[in-house]
Amino acid sequence: MNKKKIKNKHLNKKSSVIACAFATLLFTVPGYASESNKHHSSKHGAKQINFGPGDHYQHRMPVNPSDYKKLSDISHSAADLPKPLLRKRAEKIAIKLNASEVIADIAPGISYHYWTFNNTVPGPFLRVRQGDTVELSLHNEKNSSHSHAIDLHAVTGPGGGLAVTKVDPGQTKTLLFKATMPGLYVYHCAHGNPATHIANGMYGLILVEPPQGLAKVDHEFYVMQGELYTHGRLGKKGFQAFDSQKMIDERPEYIIFNGRTGALVGDGQLNAKVGDKIRLFIGNAGVAKISSFHIIGEIFDRVYPEASLSSVIKDVQTTIVPAGGASVVEFKVDYPGNYVLVDHALARADRGAWGVLNVTGKKDDTLYLGDTRSHTEHSDEH
Repeated sequence: MNKKKIKNKHLNKKSSVIACAFATLLFTVPGYASESNKHHSSKHGAKQINFGPGDHYQHRMPVNPSDYKKLSDISHSAADLPKPLLRKRAEKIAIKLNASEVIADIAPGISYHYWTFNNTVPGPFLRVRQGDTVELSLHNEKNSSHSHAIDLHAVTGPGGGLAVTKVDPGQTKTLLFKATMPGLYVYHCAHGNPATHIANGMYGLILVEPPQGLAKVDHEFYVMQGELYTHGRLGKKGFQAFDSQKMIDERPEYIIFNGRTGALVGDGQLNAKVGDKIRLFIGNAGVAKISSFHIIGEIFDRVYPEASLSSVIKDVQTTIVPAGGASVVEFKVDYPGNYVLVDHALARADRGAWGVLNVTGKKDDTLYLGDTRSHTEHSDEH
């Protein structure tokens, strides 16, 4: 046997060992052990696959849109989040979430079967204080097609809460946990195949404020990037079913902020005035792509990388937000105009990943000055 064949043999053996170790780990983690390699029934009577390593991904769930509530707008407003807590003591906090499946538009004329927390994508922004005891009740609407659950990255315990929150349609379960570490954390559904539930819209952010709170700002906004894997290609009109093969191939048709294309434009845009201090809570649900978050025409004064509130870097142009991760950015707006929020993997803007921060107020010619008229307008003058 030559050296090349011996090397390949050892590589194949090593790969097999790694694959076996991964599978062993997955199937022995508490909360996941009995879920990753079995089927469960849906309301349609068909067996829906909970995928695991090596499982078949040619899965397309039959969906009758008339079976679900139709929403006029799936997007969670970027300005809709609780105010800073400003309290000195830890408390017991009660939070209620509903797992609900609805029909809403990705874009005009393109509808989708979203799976949500509280009828929006992302779900509610949750805000607690370090040391709080949180009683979180998760209810699954009775007309849901699947069982659901919640994994909060702020939770220390099996599955981040999954082990005690697996709820069938019509069922409610309660998780009690202590918020031990400050930071900004992703939460998401983790029942069955977590990637499917996340890709369909079941994600959000939870902020655990440190005891001293955060520095005062004029505006806080909540922005979360996600991916949609539709059976029809980008822009295809009509109802679009989830495509599991595109998900496993990591080929999203839409990459969006706050649930749909155009969610942070027009009526949904972020608004501020010259001189305001802004804080953005940025999350990335994934399930596949890393976000390179950037605001065109702005520089972040302060960035808390990977949402660690105990560390800060300054004067940053673009910050990485990993899949299943978050970041906090702060900056002062100094000049009026429209500032475009993007994932600076800019091809994704054409898939929906962009929004607008509109700033009003007085111009400062020492900061920015030039003729903004187009070449055509200049030509028309002669």
